[in-house]
Amino acid sequence: MMNKNILAGLFLSVNTLALAQDHLPQDDAAKYAATITPSDLKKHLVIIASDSLEGRDTGSPGQKKAAEYVSKYYKQYGLQPIATDTDGSKSFLQKYKLYKRGWGEVYVKANGKKYEFNKDFYLNGLLDVPEEASTDLVTAGYGIEDGSYNDYADLDVKDKSVVIFDGEPKTSGGKYLITGNSEKSKWSGSVSWQVKAKLAREKGAKYVFIITDKTGEDLDKEIRQRAVMARRFSAPTLKPVQENPSGTAAFVVSAKVAAEMLGTSVSKLNKLKSGIDKSGKPVSKEFTGMAALKVGRVSETIDTENVAAFMEGSDKKDEVLVISAHLDHIGISENGEINNGADDDGSGTVSLLELAEAFSKAKAEGKGPRRSILFLNVTGEEKGLFGSEYYSENPLLPLKNTIADLNIDMIGRVDEAHKNDPRYVYVIGSDKLSSKLHEIGEEANKKYVNFKLDYTFNDPKDPNRFYYRSDHYNFAKMGVPVIFYFTGVHEDYHRPGDDVEKILFDKQSEIVKLVFHTAWELVNRDERIVVDSHKE
Repeated sequence: MMNKNILAGLFLSVNTLALAQDHLPQDDAAKYAATITPSDLKKHLVIIASDSLEGRDTGSPGQKKAAEYVSKYYKQYGLQPIATDTDGSKSFLQKYKLYKRGWGEVYVKANGKKYEFNKDFYLNGLLDVPEEASTDLVTAGYGIEDGSYNDYADLDVKDKSVVIFDGEPKTSGGKYLITGNSEKSKWSGSVSWQVKAKLAREKGAKYVFIITDKTGEDLDKEIRQRAVMARRFSAPTLKPVQENPSGTAAFVVSAKVAAEMLGTSVSKLNKLKSGIDKSGKPVSKEFTGMAALKVGRVSETIDTENVAAFMEGSDKKDEVLVISAHLDHIGISENGEINNGADDDGSGTVSLLELAEAFSKAKAEGKGPRRSILFLNVTGEEKGLFGSEYYSENPLLPLKNTIADLNIDMIGRVDEAHKNDPRYVYVIGSDKLSSKLHEIGEEANKKYVNFKLDYTFNDPKDPNRFYYRSDHYNFAKMGVPVIFYFTGVHEDYHRPGDDVEKILFDKQSEIVKLVFHTAWELVNRDERIVVDSHKE
């Protein structure tokens, strides 16, 4: 039998050990991460992604309401404004401007009819005719001068507008007249309009109208496509736009519109065209007319703002971690539907609020971060990553002291590849500049969250190129290590269906905790992570 004294001593030892364990220091990171909850995320998101914010288009009243909302909570959490307002006071808003040149009033009038831009015709190239201009119309065949074939021979087009057929003449034997074989020349194809417009301008013509071969639904589709392509001339920029329209442009019209403008019929135009093909010789001066046109280009300035909220660190406060997400979305569709952007990037926006609250609670209880943290809600992401670009060029805190950027963009849904396994997150960029950052992210996940970290989109050969498509990239290109957290695109990406009721808040909260634990380690470790990688 065991000695009673030994047994009593054993019980005493066990009780002493249990008491000691009760007084072991709790894992502070886990304690504050537990304050990040699905219900809090949802509480914020039903506001950020509500119809009342009208899709938070960059610079819109709805986007500004969102900025006010997050600023209110940052202030409530005790974070500091560090941007400077116009009156010199400190603000949570880092204001900046986007500049845009776009189409104003554009139309063509002829024979008592007014033709609508991107409905009855479209424009190739860039043109600026701010006041209505009248012009004589004259047909010039295919608008070609090449070798012995010359549509402009004995034709005076100076200060007039030429109306020409698309493409080039083709003989009854199926050969192209210019090349003499089955191969097209430079006068056919998607950029042939440039060659024709340049030649017409050299001949003294003011404007060029090209008669497309397309009709019906094919023409309607082309007009829609060209309208989308033309938006590149209307895209916003961070610097004022300086345009120098060269005049190398062309109005593209149907045979029906061209015939109406020239006071003739489609059949007669077609007969003119077939006559050239059949004879192999130019036929010009066949039809003439008059038109009036206006092509307005207008300037627009978009006032917008990043939201920057600062938490000062303790003994390493000069070093700063940035945690970012974009505040804006794409606004209202042309048909009036609101794109609420609950996932893109309402999910990231509200994640920053929860992260800020968790770190604020830690600081209030004497467990604040050693390094400083900047919670940065940028705008202009949907227009071209402009808010983060502006910050990277006008940092509120020196980039040389910025240890990393943890960027959150779309973490509230599940993509097709993971529909049966929602416990995942795509991690992008973690190893591009710092092997230690990658290691810290892996360890935080293993210890606290245990999600699948999917590195599919981190592959430089991945065609989606997501590494270059969110705001972290503007930090990475400045040499700041980054991690981009993302759960992939879905059927409601940039569509009105991206709403709050489809967000998986239980899943999202776990990813936000992963970001928190990664951030906690980054701001509290003894050594700053080093930049030791330079991967694509």
